[in-house]
Amino acid sequence: MNTQEALQQIRNAPLKPVYLVTGTEDYLIQEIRQAFLDRMKKDDLEELNFMSFDTEENGLGAVIDEAETLPFFGDYRLIFVEKPYFLTGEKKSNVPEQDTDSLVDYLKQPLDTSIVVFWATYPKLDARKKITKALKKTTVIDAAPLQERDLRNFLQRYISNEQVKISKEAFDLFLRLTDFDLSKAMNEIEKLLLLAGEGGTITLQLVQDLVPKTLEHNIFELTEQILKGDTAKAYQTYEELHLQGEETIKLTAILIGQIRLLLQTKILQKIGYQQANIAETLGVHPYRVKLAMQQVAKFPLDLLVSMYDELVENDYEVKTGQAEKELSFQLFILKSTERIKN
Repeated sequence: MNTQEALQQIRNAPLKPVYLVTGTEDYLIQEIRQAFLDRMKKDDLEELNFMSFDTEENGLGAVIDEAETLPFFGDYRLIFVEKPYFLTGEKKSNVPEQDTDSLVDYLKQPLDTSIVVFWATYPKLDARKKITKALKKTTVIDAAPLQERDLRNFLQRYISNEQVKISKEAFDLFLRLTDFDLSKAMNEIEKLLLLAGEGGTITLQLVQDLVPKTLEHNIFELTEQILKGDTAKAYQTYEELHLQGEETIKLTAILIGQIRLLLQTKILQKIGYQQANIAETLGVHPYRVKLAMQQVAKFPLDLLVSMYDELVENDYEVKTGQAEKELSFQLFILKSTERIKN
């Protein structure tokens, strides 16, 4: 089930004996975690009825023993099983041997007096393992990162519930600056809501003033300025980064990565790949691919190839002492923007 369904179920319905929480979206994981703890308080359970096990330090035998112990003056025990590495294909050293067969046996007839929650918050589980298959037959809660549309809807609802509006330009920039990551967005949204005030509007200026830019965001802007042929703005962005103490070699490396993404996107588009396929193939966020597709639409492949080759050559010459790094970077901006304007 998805997170919203799970939260409703945990808060209001009878609890299931076993849950498997999967996914890597930290904000959603923390919401689910808090919902279980709040439910425990709502049901007036003693703190003695809560136990947490880290399976990188504790064996599963202790978890099963706890699950088979009757609750202390209450209807159930709540047991959190953290870091269940045995569900992944990862090889761990210096960890206890885990008796997963005993856990599989327990899962066949779990006790209603124990609520056991496995926090399998890994990028991928090993679906071939018997224990993984057994746990996936229990109540599974998916806390995976939200897709762009779901993320937009989630944040729009959250902002609206606070009686605040946000302009389209401000919202788009906010999502970009928080990397379309729900946890990052929720870390930044409260100060915007506070300054906008009830009945107010989060403006583009407010987002620009309050949400910090990473170096990658600045290089993204620099790339956009170069591709628009805006020599003056590109120079200004570079000089500002230089004055902030950013090393030109580091800027070049990130810019190479940006241009490489554009080049890869253009090539994959030409052979028929769609946005989702490109994102999966390159292992990047779909929205980054969406922006890259928009950026490369009006540029021929040979222009992107020549820009990439020039950057790589510049990087080599600087690192081998054949060129001066600041001058090399400035010349790249000048030549690229002039080529695009003409």
